[in-house]
Amino acid sequence: GAEKPFQQVMDVSTGDPHRAGMKPVSFVRQVLAACVYPKLLDEKSLPLDARQRANTLLGVCSGRSVGSYSATAYGIPYVCKSVTEFIMRRDGGVSSNPEDIVISSGSTKTLLMVLHLMASGEGETRTGVLTPMPCPHTLPTLLNMAGLTLVPYQLLEDQGWAVELDELHRALRTTRGHCSPRAIYISNPGNPTGHVQDRKSIEEVIRFAATEGLVLLADEVYQDSVYGQGKEYLSYKRVLFEMDKEYSKKVELVSFHSLSSACMGECGLRGAYMEAVNLDPAVMKYLRDAQAPSTPPVLPQLALEVMVNPPTPEDPSYKTYSQEILHSMTTLSQNAQRACEFLNDLSGIKCQPARGGIFLFPRLHLPPQMVEEAKMLGVEADVLYCQRLLEEEGVRLGAGCENGQVDPNFHIRLCVLAPSDTLDEILARLHSFHLRLLERFP
Repeated sequence: GAEKPFQQVMDVSTGDPHRAGMKPVSFVRQVLAACVYPKLLDEKSLPLDARQRANTLLGVCSGRSVGSYSATAYGIPYVCKSVTEFIMRRDGGVSSNPEDIVISSGSTKTLLMVLHLMASGEGETRTGVLTPMPCPHTLPTLLNMAGLTLVPYQLLEDQGWAVELDELHRALRTTRGHCSPRAIYISNPGNPTGHVQDRKSIEEVIRFAATEGLVLLADEVYQDSVYGQGKEYLSYKRVLFEMDKEYSKKVELVSFHSLSSACMGECGLRGAYMEAVNLDPAVMKYLRDAQAPSTPPVLPQLALEVMVNPPTPEDPSYKTYSQEILHSMTTLSQNAQRACEFLNDLSGIKCQPARGGIFLFPRLHLPPQMVEEAKMLGVEADVLYCQRLLEEEGVRLGAGCENGQVDPNFHIRLCVLAPSDTLDEILARLHSFHLRLLERFP
């Protein structure tokens, strides 16, 4: 009830495009609507292909109802098959097997299943996971929940948050006597950095994992959002399978994708899949049975099927679907460039340009007085910055310490997948706050 100089809070701290005001893809919602309320199958106002897809999807649901349990603990077989067909199209024909797919209620759930499976030992035998700094802000919590040791490796900020092989070796050396490293986690496109790895970089990571006997955990949720000039998305699986057999037949890889992708943005539906490559059959069986006796929710699986199997040019919905996807991508790429330029024009902020993903992760050069005040209050300086911005301007950003950073560097996390006018308002409020901050601490 307190009086504030703003009418509403604008939250761009997380990768939730719909919360920020982006509209859902019509075809997804049309299909889901007809699945939830089958009488809409006769509703001529819905496109024919949306009704046909809904009818097909209802046909693979027990009792033709989204209210029935999923057919298996790892997902509806029809949806798993659609996922493998999508992967094969994406990767130029590299084979994919439905037996290697596990569907669950969000990529956090699938990742946590894998982490729990890897957990073992105590002290210097405790499983360690090489983890990028910065990393997705939920990852440290997941590693802690699974009882694993986080082994940080630093991404190179002055090189656009690139992954460096020497840094991976340095991080590995630090584990001696502290833990037993068993996996390396990588995010491509980077969350929250926006870095997009090229083939050479991916091959280096794969060779490193092979030499050191590490499982590769590849977070590829933002694979649909690469917009940097001259950049393209290459999956870890595709690069792996295009390498020599000593790698393609040996390196254990688990990749993750989800409805939280940039173009879908259906974070609240909590649907995701993982694909496991070169895992021992007994391990794969455990992962596929890990969710039993519960099963993944049905509606997100149907949305996943639509995501991996969108309308084709001959379908009635294709034009609208393509226009909506193009609008999202254009908004994202233009926002990322505009916001980066804006932030770099502010004294005390330095932002690396994003080449993919939906975040910017600019660095703050804060006045020493503010850093001291934060210490007195018992918080990180970037947390204090975000708290003050929220209180004074109603803009919620993420504090970089949540993602991991090297002291005394401070960062903020900003999702730029929002309507252009929303981003304009956010940047205007940030500008006012930042100028007042500089006046307050000259």
